[in-house]
Amino acid sequence: MIAVYSLFIFIFITSSVYSKPTISFSPQTLNRSGDTVVIKWSGVESPSDLDWLGIYSPPESRHDHFIGYKFLSDSPDWQSGSGSISLPLTNLRSNYSFRIFHWTQSEINPKHLDHDHNPLPGTRHLLTESNQLNFRFAANRPEQIHLGYTDNTNEMRVMFVTGDGEEREARYGEVKEKLDNVAVARGVRYEREHMCHAPANTTIGWRDPGWTFDAVMKDLKQGINYFYQVGSDLKGWSEVHSFVSRNESSEETLAFMFGDMGCSTPYRTFIRGEDESLSTVKWILRDIEALGEDKAAIVSHIGDISYAKGYSWIWDEFFAQIEPIASRVPYHVCIGNHEYDWPNQPWKPDWSAYIYGKDSGGECGVPYSVKFNMPGNSSEATGMVQGPHTRNLYYSYDMGSVHFVYISTETEFLKGGKQYSFLKSDLESVNRSKTPFVVLQGHRPMYTTSRKIRDAEIRQRMIEHLEPLLVKNNVTVALWGHVHNYERFCPISNNTCGERWQGSPVHLVIGMAGKDTQPTWEPRPNHQDVPIFPQPANSMYRGGEFGYTRLVANKERLTLSFVGNHDGELHDVVEILASGEVISGSDDDGKDDKFGSESDIAVLWYIEGASVMVLGVILGYFVGFFSRKKREYGVGSSNGSWIQMKTEET
Repeated sequence: MIAVYSLFIFIFITSSVYSKPTISFSPQTLNRSGDTVVIKWSGVESPSDLDWLGIYSPPESRHDHFIGYKFLSDSPDWQSGSGSISLPLTNLRSNYSFRIFHWTQSEINPKHLDHDHNPLPGTRHLLTESNQLNFRFAANRPEQIHLGYTDNTNEMRVMFVTGDGEEREARYGEVKEKLDNVAVARGVRYEREHMCHAPANTTIGWRDPGWTFDAVMKDLKQGINYFYQVGSDLKGWSEVHSFVSRNESSEETLAFMFGDMGCSTPYRTFIRGEDESLSTVKWILRDIEALGEDKAAIVSHIGDISYAKGYSWIWDEFFAQIEPIASRVPYHVCIGNHEYDWPNQPWKPDWSAYIYGKDSGGECGVPYSVKFNMPGNSSEATGMVQGPHTRNLYYSYDMGSVHFVYISTETEFLKGGKQYSFLKSDLESVNRSKTPFVVLQGHRPMYTTSRKIRDAEIRQRMIEHLEPLLVKNNVTVALWGHVHNYERFCPISNNTCGERWQGSPVHLVIGMAGKDTQPTWEPRPNHQDVPIFPQPANSMYRGGEFGYTRLVANKERLTLSFVGNHDGELHDVVEILASGEVISGSDDDGKDDKFGSESDIAVLWYIEGASVMVLGVILGYFVGFFSRKKREYGVGSSNGSWIQMKTEET
């Protein structure tokens, strides 16, 4: 009896000493992207503030091939060895699993770093692993829905992603309960071997992208609110969305414009998540909802779209983030360095040796070219033996009183090339009686305060080859991204200010939609009154605030307004008259790098009536609609997170 009792005590003690940590989650199944799972754990002995939770999809991924991770110290009770984390998850068309690892300061590998040069977590000590979590409609449900114009004014394109390539369609109509019109969707996909460089073509960055479907809703009446949904009876349907069709006879133009947004992720990963992008989407959604169901608008995202940089699931996160706006208004894009650039791209002249590098992470334009389908048929070979050509490079369309033109700064634009010929022909053929204003958009700026040395050569070539076309054809406004701030220049040509936009386009840099960097003019800590680069006379306004621009136009006037993310208010306005006059929205034009007050700024926003246009001041416009606390990063801190590096990454 004593022996049995002793054996029982021994088993109890050893099981307590060597008990394995446990991990669980609920619910076991999620319905759609963005649904939240609660992950719980207990039994972690001697917890470190660097112990971490790995997020894996597919579940069989290697330990160091996580989608993302969270420190256990993000849970308030982590020091007890137990805790929980709530995590919204995006449908990646495969199951998820979760693993907990023990990691300490002494095991940090200074050579194993993420894109911000922070150490990536170690995987030597696996403590526990969960069962698999799945999405109820993982392979079937249409996700990532976004609209776009075609070359025909009575059409609207809709694109979406599913897990398989079986037949899908779009059905649409003027009544939500009666979607009688049907458009067959064409499905395509790209493969790992289509990528050109690491990490995009390696197991750490590649994930199955699913099938991208493309349907064109035709024979639309002008200026009508249409309802639509995508999917199939066999595989299931999306929710019903709506859009306002183009109105060829309308003179009004409404657009939301920005560059360099990226997306936020609910976890840390190999690249930086851009939390400010959430604010940009929320404020634009506010504005779209304010328009109601009878006004058409567009979104224009001029390069550096998702910042996936070869980690394919970031594209899924991006499209999930923009779907609330992109499913309601056309989402138009042009290509940036982080979509296309890679070491062996076909066009890389000697003078560009330091300009075009590895910024795409080996994607070489493939995801961008498949996931979007812009008007026109512009394309270039990627240089790969197999895989799709790079598309969506340069194109144009009319909306109301504005002719929009998009160009590529990443492929050949010099005189004599295909793109130059397109731009010359396009600008010369604009009907200025119908569209008196011309807005040109491209990624890398022709004019900027930024002193990035590697971009100096491309600016010189753009001024030499492209600016004469802009000046000769009276381009009204040129919008650029790449530099992550907002800056407005005077009407300018050949680095000289003019008094009218006719012959001297107004240039704006609008790459401030989310990508987090330090402005080049940030004062030094011991010289707060002396900027690194004083604001030149031709720069009328500049600021480091995140945000986006609104464009509103009729045949007499075009207004561009800068909306700041911290408050959703206007901070700069420029009005351009069809007569050629350029009117600034504030007295000092922001020369002190500070934002003007709301009372100083007038903006044309709501346009009512068939022929009467109303000018007004937006006061108290949904103040405080959205705010978000930014994450802090700091190695070895009590919460076990990093200090984030800021770089002028473009």
